[in-house]
Amino acid sequence: MKSQINILRQLQELVLTRDEHHQTGDGSHLDSLNESIAALQAKLIPQVAALYDRLYKKSHIVISAMSNGGCAGCGMQVPIAQGQQVRLAQHIVTCSNCGRILFSDDADAVRNVSDAPKDDAPRIGISRFSAEELMIVDLDADDRVGAIAKLAEAMENCKFIDNADNLVSAAMDRESVLSTAMGDGLAFPHARGVEGGGLTLAMGVSKKGIDWDGENTVNIVFLSAIPVAVSAFYLRLMSGLMQSFSKSANRSTLIDAKDSAALWKALCKATRTTVK
Repeated sequence: MKSQINILRQLQELVLTRDEHHQTGDGSHLDSLNESIAALQAKLIPQVAALYDRLYKKSHIVISAMSNGGCAGCGMQVPIAQGQQVRLAQHIVTCSNCGRILFSDDADAVRNVSDAPKDDAPRIGISRFSAEELMIVDLDADDRVGAIAKLAEAMENCKFIDNADNLVSAAMDRESVLSTAMGDGLAFPHARGVEGGGLTLAMGVSKKGIDWDGENTVNIVFLSAIPVAVSAFYLRLMSGLMQSFSKSANRSTLIDAKDSAALWKALCKATRTTVK
């Protein structure tokens, strides 16, 4: 069943990419995404296809990693015997709580390792997902690989994730499906399945602009590490960020920021009504 599980993982990534495109894109890539999704669905054996269809009607998150002995989708601990079956992948195993299909977490998958905040101050808005130390005021990169690498390095250095290189690799795999440049000089590279903590967002600003994909020049980059359980929420976060920074005045405030403190303040102010 390993091949079927691999197909399901690819299928879920394409479906979530299509959901993003519905939310924020211009629809120009929907046909190609639908064709790729249909091609993968055709590779599912009948019983797996039937299970997929049932789960998909409830949620687009159909398959979930077994991370730290639990379902990453709902947090339910997986019994030891069942966990061994998931690792062997000889047949389909589902979570007894949420019903999602389980797969064994990759040994080299990037993980979120951030601790809970040391103070008791309430986290609201964008501060629930990011912090001043994840702001890069002068993102010195010539291309998207370099930009993503610098933001991932900031996440690792500040102990939000455990491996920047793996995050870069995962984000570039997502870029190979469809560019995350969204117009207005904005890009939203990301990697899903970063388990172990919450959604984490880093931001960098390039005054000169970055050649993102041969078609788009990007000045503001938002890199996200996304646990599978919050993939649907990420769409709302991205929509809120796009709403804020579709306004040229807000983009200019970010680009003109002199240091990370000013950049963080500008991000918080611009998103105070759009990111809840």
